[in-house]
This record gives sequence, C-alpha cells and structure tokens, in this order.
Amino acid sequence: MIDPFEKELIDLAEYDLAVREKLSVEGKLSQGYHPEMEAVHKSNAQRLREIISEIEFPTISKVGQKASDAAWLIIQHSIGEPEFMKECYRMMAENSHDINPQNKAYFYDRIQVFQGKPQKYGTQLIAGGIPFPVEDKENLNNAREDVNLPPLSEKEINQIPDLEEIPEIDGRDQEYISWRKKVGWM
Repeated sequence: MIDPFEKELIDLAEYDLAVREKLSVEGKLSQGYHPEMEAVHKSNAQRLREIISEIEFPTISKVGQKASDAAWLIIQHSIGEPEFMKECYRMMAENSHDINPQNKAYFYDRIQVFQGKPQKYGTQLIAGGIPFPVEDKENLNNAREDVNLPPLSEKEINQIPDLEEIPEIDGRDQEYISWRKKVGWM
C-alpha cells in the first residue's frame, strides 16, 4: 500500500527545487535569503510538521526511500527554523536504522555549521568548494565511510581550515552572521 504522504512529500521537495532553480536562473539566489525561497521553506516546514504529527518522522519504511529523502530536503532547507531542524535531527537519530545515513550526516553537519561549530563529515562547503572546518581531520574519511560518503583526497583534507579559523570564516559576511543571530542559530 502506498503511503498517502509519499506523493505529497515528493511534490513539496520538487516544488522547493523548482523555485530554487527559477531564482538561480534569474540570478536572485546570491543576494542573501530570497523572500520567495524563504516562503517556500516555511510553508514546506509547516506542512511537514503536520505530517510528523500524524505519522511521526517519515522514515523509509513509512513513506518509501524517495519520500523520506524528500522530507530530509524539506528539513535541510528549513534554515530559518533552528529548533525545528534540531528536533528533526533528534527524530532522525532515533530512527537511524530506517533513514538514509547520508541524510543524517549532511543534516548534522548543516546544524553544526549554522551554529558556527565544526562539522563531522565534511559535507558543508565554504568558498572555493573547501569543506567548513571539521571535528577530526585525521578520521574524517572513516566518519564518511560509516555513512556511505566517498572519501576526500589528502589534498582536499589538507585544504580544510583549522578550527581556530572558524571566527575568521564567519567574519567574512556580516549579513549572514546577523541573519543567524536573528533566527536563533547563534
């Protein structure tokens, strides 16, 4: 039997990506958090809250792989709602056996980076495609292997800034820092 939320979750994620693509083509994504994108993210997050209240976290066994991945995308893009994102991460951790481990890794890293903390898996990038600082460079590829992410080359790992450089990295964009404070990440 197909879960009634399966198609809806997929449609919500596809709409998010379609709006993102439209704004990208129009050159409107590089000037901060675009209001139209923010509205999509807030609307999708609200609907996902309603779905979670009915079925709890949309795991693979409940809604299928594609819809569970779609739910992750909706959560991953709910950047203006730190408490919702953290609560969803907690639910993902509780259901680790029934979600895509890569989704959990990306999500953990995203939360850490928004909080100005080092990430574990090296999934979140800064300018030049270099990963934001990580908790443990020496064991980074072991952590990535644990969640089925491809290893980074020694050169890529060596380019990752050290933890002490986080304030310098964060200091590059005051608007971004102000936004993170305003929504509650910092």
